[in-house]
Amino acid sequence: MIQQNVVKVGMADLNVAYRGESIRTTGLGSCVGLTLYDSDRKIGGMAHVMLPDSSISREDSFNRAKYADTALPLLIEELEKAGARVNRLSAKMAGGAQMFAALVKSDSLRIGPRNVEKCVQMLASYGIPIVGEDTGGSYGRTIELDSETGILYIRSVQQGTKEL
Repeated sequence: MIQQNVVKVGMADLNVAYRGESIRTTGLGSCVGLTLYDSDRKIGGMAHVMLPDSSISREDSFNRAKYADTALPLLIEELEKAGARVNRLSAKMAGGAQMFAALVKSDSLRIGPRNVEKCVQMLASYGIPIVGEDTGGSYGRTIELDSETGILYIRSVQQGTKEL
């Protein structure tokens, strides 16, 4: 991982990094760490997506960063405020694990795979290419995006550290 100013992203949260900052989230199990990067402006954004679809929310006012279908538009808004352009964005993502493989009989318990599927669908709807992905499996991850290079570092106990 990188030693520089680190912008933290909590669970069901999102944020933007630029000017050489890195942006990090921890604790990705079934959650997906969705990153967007504008290589011209060297601006990166990250969302820690917990659930696939906001239609399951019971509240009128809910946390848009929590759901894949609302986190991506919100992240794009924040990136545009920082100077990024949608037509220059590329995506990388990690997480979406099936943490309890014995329970996959019910679709409602396939949270990780459903999170990945919804993120892919949402990115396609915006025409944003996925240029790197480390999803699935049954292990947790910590990810960090370097806003200077666009490299996504993925760390897990089982797999060590990878770069996308």
